[in-house]
Amino acid sequence: MREFINGALFGWYPYLCLTAFVVGSLIRFDREQYGWRTGSSQLLRKRELTWGSNLFHVGILVIFFGHFVGLLTPIAIIDALGIGHGFKQILAMLVGGIAGVACWIGIALLAHRRLFDSRIRKTSSFGDIAILLLLWVQLTFGLSTIFVSAGHLDGHEMVKFMTWAQGIVTAQPSAAAQLIDVSSIFKIHIVLGLTIFLVFPFTRLVHIWSAPIWYLGRPGYQVVRTRFAGGRRQALRGPAE
Repeated sequence: MREFINGALFGWYPYLCLTAFVVGSLIRFDREQYGWRTGSSQLLRKRELTWGSNLFHVGILVIFFGHFVGLLTPIAIIDALGIGHGFKQILAMLVGGIAGVACWIGIALLAHRRLFDSRIRKTSSFGDIAILLLLWVQLTFGLSTIFVSAGHLDGHEMVKFMTWAQGIVTAQPSAAAQLIDVSSIFKIHIVLGLTIFLVFPFTRLVHIWSAPIWYLGRPGYQVVRTRFAGGRRQALRGPAE
């Protein structure tokens, strides 16, 4: 039974979550792109928002890319570069710990505003509150894993997570066996992380896909309006803002 549950959670559940993440995001982008929003409450109460939002967004970006690079970089490349597994684990604990604390404080401030300000609470949906609390719990478990990792700094456990993640990406559900003996704290952290991917398309998190990356590469000048002068149509141009 233990092996069955482990295989279901870490062998098949990741594919369910990733499929819902990709397919759900595509469908929602196609059908509701002009209806989703960040649900900002800045107009109702700006206090705590600036610090909370900045700490959360900076922290979550560092955590996301840290996990992405740390888990999916082939172990052979790490070894070829001469990076010790123990050193990589300590680096991950240090950088991830700092980013995690910043993100945890940020999400706590945002959740406090949404839960304890009556006006913001009334304009918040169940999904708005639930995703904030889910992220906060996930960050709490993530930070807790640092204390577990401190008990084995040789990097052996980290290699298990890398092997598992790369096995899932390369369609090897049997990779779940790598996690059968790891600490329950890590298992809960991974399941919660996968669950965030599962519910992602159904929450305000989809506004990530609206990030105006194209804005950075547009021309320096743009047409802002047109007018007729002297019988001819003239375009007034101004610098991009």
